[in-house]
Amino acid sequence: MLFTILANRVGRLNRVTAWQKLSAALNKQEYPHFYGTSVTLKKSQSFNYVIVGAGSAGCVLANRLSENVDDTVLLLEAGPKDMVLNSIRLSWKIHMPAALVYNLCDDKYNWFYHTRPQKHMDGRVMYWPRGRVWGGSSSLNAMVYIRGHAEDYNRWQREGAVGWDYDHCLPYFRKAQTHELGANRYRGGSGPLHVSRGKTNHPLHRAFIEAGEQAGYPFTDDMNGYQQEGLGWMDMTIHKGKRWSTASAYLRPAMSRPNLKTEVRCLTTKVLFEGTKAVGVEYIQNGEKKKVYAVKEVILSGGAINSPQLLMLSGIGNGDDLKKLDIPVVSHLPGVGSNLQDHLELYVQQECTQPITLYKAQQPFHMIKIGLEWLLKYTGYGATAHLESGGFIRSCPGVTHPDIQFHFLPSQVIDHGRVNPKIEAYQVHVGPMRSTSTGWLKLQSKNPQEHPIIEPNYLSTDMDVWEFRQCVKLSREIFAQRAFDEFRGREVQPGSHVQSDKEIDAFVRQKADSAYHPSCTCKMGQPSDPMAVVDPETRVLGVENLRVVDASIMPSVVSGNLNAPTIMMAEKAADIIKGLPPLRDHNVPVYQPPTLETQR
Repeated sequence: MLFTILANRVGRLNRVTAWQKLSAALNKQEYPHFYGTSVTLKKSQSFNYVIVGAGSAGCVLANRLSENVDDTVLLLEAGPKDMVLNSIRLSWKIHMPAALVYNLCDDKYNWFYHTRPQKHMDGRVMYWPRGRVWGGSSSLNAMVYIRGHAEDYNRWQREGAVGWDYDHCLPYFRKAQTHELGANRYRGGSGPLHVSRGKTNHPLHRAFIEAGEQAGYPFTDDMNGYQQEGLGWMDMTIHKGKRWSTASAYLRPAMSRPNLKTEVRCLTTKVLFEGTKAVGVEYIQNGEKKKVYAVKEVILSGGAINSPQLLMLSGIGNGDDLKKLDIPVVSHLPGVGSNLQDHLELYVQQECTQPITLYKAQQPFHMIKIGLEWLLKYTGYGATAHLESGGFIRSCPGVTHPDIQFHFLPSQVIDHGRVNPKIEAYQVHVGPMRSTSTGWLKLQSKNPQEHPIIEPNYLSTDMDVWEFRQCVKLSREIFAQRAFDEFRGREVQPGSHVQSDKEIDAFVRQKADSAYHPSCTCKMGQPSDPMAVVDPETRVLGVENLRVVDASIMPSVVSGNLNAPTIMMAEKAADIIKGLPPLRDHNVPVYQPPTLETQR
């Protein structure tokens, strides 16, 4: 967040960027030097497993599947490595936590997706950044580690993802994690993924948590543990002052294994089939079309946009849609690209009467000081994303577990951080967790370079509109508590003129944005479910030797951020693929509100 100004001044939103140049070059087939050097794979080369996508799930799978020395693994990534000359410092735009805005502002490491104009949001086109680099979106995100609620996973079980209830998922959250506060029944203590708490102890973070208690909400000491409900300190995937992506946690520690091979800057264009058996993939690298074969399985881990896109390009999807594009149908699965779910959020912003926000830290002179401290010691304001407090509450009586999430920031964010903050201000990011609107994505053409059509269908139900009204009203109530008295200035957004339901609804339509949590486009379920794409073993229905493992296979979106659940899913899928018995922790205690008759 601190590096917004330089991010806007250095290469400000240059839309004619490397990825677009590549797209044009691919169409002309004349780009031999664009991707740089790489080992050329022979067409006959094969591996036991071919994994497409080195993101939050793909890096986990590459590590776990290559633990068996007899299994060869190839990991393909469309983007580059996450380090320049193997240096974290030279790649500070990725690895410095406070610099996260850089890679949200251009498409160097970012697919830079955009939706269709949204009918229920005044025709706005929504921006969807997604990672295209080692680590995927875990190399671009705000490093918030949130698992969701236990009931999310119990709901998955009811929706057909048998064996994915909380008892079966919690052990894989623990397996993945090393929490700096130590292991317990909920936290892990020996996994690759380091998780920490913020170190700034900023007075505005303390005020937010205290204000929540004054408003009647509980304090929770671990929103990923026994009690999600309440306000408290956020967990973050930051380790020793550096972003701890899945590339850092899982991929680099496995790179010395002779049975693991990685390729970068290669765009996978289709899965290869013999009949209905997946036998490999085709991809383009250095201007050359290549094929590589999988002895055991092809595993797609491209995420909730790229995985369904690749399935459809390969002939798996709605047969009628594929035929219109002259794509031979391998398997008619109408659920591919359907069931698209995301989290919308907005910012409620308050001017701060004291000069203690991050506004001053975002001035060029201070940014240089902060950057130098981080480069030398990995400490200071550069070593955090500053989203150190937050929480979960219920929107109304009768709701069994939290359906609204807060992220608090002692700063002002404008347009995804692409516009410089104007004043000393603080804000809460707030949005519903289980919206009822669902969307879809479809191919624009059979050209793999062309982004798919993305239709999230935001705010298409009355319930979603009502929940956002509650988000605004409940956020304002927290900001009005005594804990903020010494800091509170005028309300910047929505502004004091926005009071009626009609005015709040208009504000939401104009200002809500994606929280960057697309999911559910290759739904996991039973073969009897006409919209299921993979079974509970993550195998694509109707074909053989093909799996999808990423956020796209969630049956429904979880109540929180998606990075931690995606890593958990990959850990669990790795055991499934290896034929290991599933881990399980029976009868784990989970907090229940003392009454559902009141909202808090």
